Order: sequence, then C-alpha cells, then structure tokens
Amino acid sequence: MRILNRFIDKRFAISAARVSKFACYLLMLFMVFGLLPSLTGRQRFRLQTSESSFETAVCALEEPSAGLSGPVVSMADSVVIRSNGENGMDLISQVALFLLYACEVLPLLAAVWFLSRVFANVSCGEIFTEQNAICLLRYGLLQFFAAVFSPLLKLGICSLANLFSDSQMFISTGSRLPAGLLNSIPFFVAAYIIHYGIHLQDEVDHTL
Repeated sequence: MRILNRFIDKRFAISAARVSKFACYLLMLFMVFGLLPSLTGRQRFRLQTSESSFETAVCALEEPSAGLSGPVVSMADSVVIRSNGENGMDLISQVALFLLYACEVLPLLAAVWFLSRVFANVSCGEIFTEQNAICLLRYGLLQFFAAVFSPLLKLGICSLANLFSDSQMFISTGSRLPAGLLNSIPFFVAAYIIHYGIHLQDEVDHTL
C-alpha cells in the first residue's frame, strides 16, 4: 500500500504530468509530420492490378515494385485500391487516400492537445479547475467520435471517390470501435468527478 501511495503523491503526480505534457507535444508533432508524407503520396496501401497484387504500394512510386527512400506512413485500417484500365491510380483515389489518413489522425491530434492542457495545468498545481473538466470531456468526446463516426466517414469517402474514379477503393475499418469506446468512458467519468468537486467546493465556500 505504501508503494502505491507514492504514485499518488503530489510531487510524483506533478513530475509525471510534466513528462506526460512533453510526451503529448512529441506525439502531436509526430502526427502533424505524418500528414505531410500522406499528402505527397507516401502512404502505404494494397494495390490490385490486372496482372498482380502489391501488398505495400505507394502513390509516389511510378512502379509499385520499385524501392522508396524516405518517410512513409500507413493507416491502422486496411486499404485496398483496384487499379484503373491503365493499371494506375486516379487522382481522386489519391486524394481520398489522404482524406482517409486525415480522418484517422486529426481527431486524435485534437484529443491529445486537450489532454496536454490537462497535464500542463496539473504540472502547475491546478487540478480541480473547470478547464480540466472541459478538456477531459472533449478528449472523451473525440475518442468516441474516432471510434464510432470516423469509420462511417471513411466508408463515405471511399463510396464517394468510387463514384467519380475508375480506380476503386475499399477499406476494412471499425476494428478499434470497442477499444475507442472503452477509452472514452473513463474520461467522461473523470470530467464529471472534477466538475462535481468544483461545485462541491463552491458550496462549501459559500456555506462558510
């Protein structure tokens, strides 16, 4: 029990919050720079042509089997693109591929930003504040959105792109739905606890 008490000690919590704040900044930086390779066509997907199938194709390559140097990103969801009549990939499918990656990264980027605000406040000793409650609530809502609505948005992007493109796009998504929901619920509860604690303290102050 004494060992566990050390982890909830104020000094340890503040130090951990400072480290976590910078970890959030690094993660956000990583996600922002991940959008650049995706925008320039350096994103992995599975390409099916009339002659063969390539498990790790990249838009930036003229030939799917050629080697590629430099950063390359990939999605957690499996994306398959069936080539057009020229065994190539239409521009619409390339744009849709970037939008799929953005749908996966941008909600998480915003969620980590709100979480970094909580860590920044805790590192300064500001714990039971309305801002922390709101940031935790927004983090939970973004995680819920990424788990429930982001897969639907990705399916919509694929369907819309396939209407105007000869190269057809298919995606297998929704695998993170249970984990995303379980990840969002504790932050809803934490936001309520902080919000309740703030108003309880206000009632005590007014009573005194």
